[in-house]
Amino acid sequence: MAVPDTEAGGPEDLEEAVAVFSRLRPRLFGIAYRMLASVTEAEDLVQDVWMRWQNYDRATVENPDAFLATSTTRLAINAAQSARVRRETYIGPWLPEPVDTGADPHLGAERDEALEFAVLLLLERLSPTERAAYVLREAFDYPYRQIAEIVQLNEAAVRQLVSRARKRVLVERRTPVARAEQRRLLTAFVAAARSGDLAALEELFAADVTSYSDGGGAVRASRFPVVGAARVAKYLRAFADRFWAGVDVEWASTNGQTSALLSRDGQVFTILTVNASAEGIDQVLWMMNPAKITAVSAAPGPPQAMEGQ
Repeated sequence: MAVPDTEAGGPEDLEEAVAVFSRLRPRLFGIAYRMLASVTEAEDLVQDVWMRWQNYDRATVENPDAFLATSTTRLAINAAQSARVRRETYIGPWLPEPVDTGADPHLGAERDEALEFAVLLLLERLSPTERAAYVLREAFDYPYRQIAEIVQLNEAAVRQLVSRARKRVLVERRTPVARAEQRRLLTAFVAAARSGDLAALEELFAADVTSYSDGGGAVRASRFPVVGAARVAKYLRAFADRFWAGVDVEWASTNGQTSALLSRDGQVFTILTVNASAEGIDQVLWMMNPAKITAVSAAPGPPQAMEGQ
């Protein structure tokens, strides 16, 4: 999107521009985060949108909401293409950067759709344009006609993109358990993993559970996913004494689900969560890359204190 060289209006006009952007910023961040699964990259992108909006000839913009959503989405499509290339050389499993939904429960969305870790991981398999169409429709309920204008396709093509993405998510993701059950399974998992209780771990797992450890090459972490209930349980028991020594556990809300913040000497070094279905825990996510775990704060009290989230 071209940006004219001329500055828009005077101080009053700029004040109005700030007010409009501030009102829409939560939604713009929500779009960018769902597209990139990175808090840092989403914040940088939204800042770029602000700079464009600040310098744009705003007198030519009839609908600021549509203009800013379009700018954010198109920049996010470009950024997602670059991110996909970078992640091909990422060291070990790549996991989404957790976002603190205790601080911002809705991320500017009318729905929680496309926010959960399990869905974000599935969306990584879509093309950036397909992902954008899905996010705009499923998370923000944009009409197909407007999505078509944003992604520069015809409406029929957009309907196909959304339908294909929706089917992929439904087919490849098991029906998740309720949030209260996810919290229960996570707390039970932490207790069993900490004690190295092999039988208790296997009882919590689905048969094909997968454990992912994202260290990004910055810390020691398994560079390959561990798959299968028996293998994951034995893997966790093998390092239980060493890993959990001196560890304090606090609880947080990340991406709309409960996570455990693991700290040692007051320093959080891992954000841990689980995704689960009726079959048990399907995925164990160990987010250990220091660059990804700095923006999440602990919630007060035990995980049950987050019941309303």
